[in-house]
Amino acid sequence: MGRVLSIDYGKKRVGLAVTDPLKIIATRLTTVATDDIWTYLADYFAREEVDLVLVGYPMQLNNEPSEAIRYINPFLKKFRQIYKDMPLQQMDERFTSKMAFQTMIDAGVKKKDRQNKETIDGVSATIILQSYLEEKKYLK
Repeated sequence: MGRVLSIDYGKKRVGLAVTDPLKIIATRLTTVATDDIWTYLADYFAREEVDLVLVGYPMQLNNEPSEAIRYINPFLKKFRQIYKDMPLQQMDERFTSKMAFQTMIDAGVKKKDRQNKETIDGVSATIILQSYLEEKKYLK
């Protein structure tokens, strides 16, 4: 049984989260520099079985894609070229950064640690993944 890997792709950093093999729990994996994502993914896919890659896709309130798609669409295109057989799905990531920040406040994370953008990106990827898991749970 493989995992689901969630990607919160950004211009500077990429937040990553992953499920357990039973696809029950979403856990923050890491945050890597955008320039290092291809090396990281190659290493990760060599070590772990992944059934699905979930990529956060930013939408506006009017359901139109946000400006950030100009960074994400080239990533998606290259991903599909490199990993032709890997299932890839986009997930609305609207408000995940705000939700990540509020989640850290609720969890008692110190203000200094909440200002760390890497942490926010990793938590955002986790929220995207947890939302996907919840959606799947309710569709059954």
